[in-house]
Amino acid sequence: MKILPIKALTCALLTTTLLFNTNLASAEPTVTNEAVVKQQVVHLNKSGIDDLVTLKGVGHKKAQAILAYREQIGDFKSLQELTKVKGIGEKILIDNKERLKI
Repeated sequence: MKILPIKALTCALLTTTLLFNTNLASAEPTVTNEAVVKQQVVHLNKSGIDDLVTLKGVGHKKAQAILAYREQIGDFKSLQELTKVKGIGEKILIDNKERLKI
């Protein structure tokens, strides 16, 4: 059996520790901006384009349509009324129902 010098042993331990810690770090879940965005509440009668585009399935064009509807018709009376906006269907309403408020 060969005895390793202290330097070699220290180097081997350090390398193993670094590899082990790197693997642990990459295995930890990370919080993304998307996760934070999904939790944000969007008020249909108060939100601007920047907030509306955070809704799933709503881009700039649909957000503008929501604002135009609000200007022409007035405030939303219910979440279901959102489906009256051109381009907004049941799927978008269902996908975002948890985040929407009047």
